[in-house]
Amino acid sequence: MLISQVRNEDGSITVAVRAAGETARAVNGAASVYTLAMEAANAGRSLKETIEARGLGAPIDLEQAYNDGRLLPPITHADPAHLHLTGTGLTHLGSAATRDAMHKKANETAEETLTDSMKMFRMGLEGGKPKQGEIGAQPEWFYKGNGTSAVAPGSALVSPAFAEDGGEEPEMAGIYVISDKGVPFRIGFAVANEFSDHKTERVNYLWLAHSKLRQASFGPEIRVGAAPEDVRGTSRILRGGKVLWEKPFLSGEANMSHSFANLEHHHFKYGLFRQPGDVHVHMFGTATLSFGDGIRTEEGDVFEIEAAGFGLPLRNPLAIAADEPVAIHQL
Repeated sequence: MLISQVRNEDGSITVAVRAAGETARAVNGAASVYTLAMEAANAGRSLKETIEARGLGAPIDLEQAYNDGRLLPPITHADPAHLHLTGTGLTHLGSAATRDAMHKKANETAEETLTDSMKMFRMGLEGGKPKQGEIGAQPEWFYKGNGTSAVAPGSALVSPAFAEDGGEEPEMAGIYVISDKGVPFRIGFAVANEFSDHKTERVNYLWLAHSKLRQASFGPEIRVGAAPEDVRGTSRILRGGKVLWEKPFLSGEANMSHSFANLEHHHFKYGLFRQPGDVHVHMFGTATLSFGDGIRTEEGDVFEIEAAGFGLPLRNPLAIAADEPVAIHQL
């Protein structure tokens, strides 16, 4: 099941559901994906059962809504401060050749000469997929912002004037709500663009936190349930309507050094992230970047990310914000 949100002219939301390749239909009486998910979480039943109990109404042309700029992020919160955008990196193996090279370096290089990134990667290889009931190695983790940084599919990802670069990261994102009892529930997974400043990050790894404080986009649809073991997608950049760069990307646990369960545990082990009513969009990393191929994005470029089984492609143009001097005032 794929679930999404369409903005109506009066500002209300229509929740749309469909099976892959089929026409979407409105969920009767659903105010938002958030309210449906919270209803399901608090009642102890599945989202599918909750939707079936309400029934489906009129068909919805999602492609037309996309073209009209009416698609919203597939989950929103009435108070954006209660939606958290976070992520983790160094989780994907990459291509077979890259993986072999990484394994060789991790096994043959002396511990004292390994970079912190390589040490973290090796920890994932050795302990990122623990046995059932065990806790594995904790991954790298970063914060991107709250719901004010979540950009709707089709809308521009805005790079700050002070940024050195604005580049895509094609990823899977887990979408979660926290029940009234403080229990995390996963809705499903969506394609995401974990938009970052790779040039800033490259200067010094300690600037990773700065480089990640950027907007992000995900959707347009959430695939309800577990993610496939092997996710295959395509990331591309369009410039002037033509493909500037295109590359396949892999995700899913078959292509990762960590299990989703391990990454989820190390996020939600913090009580801070189990506050009742909150929404979490947690991005799970990638091994494919145009920046790594020497691409430098320009304002007006369009990022397009898609993966089989995850619905409509995620598209966002790149915009550059005007300089905004900040003055601190004394009270």
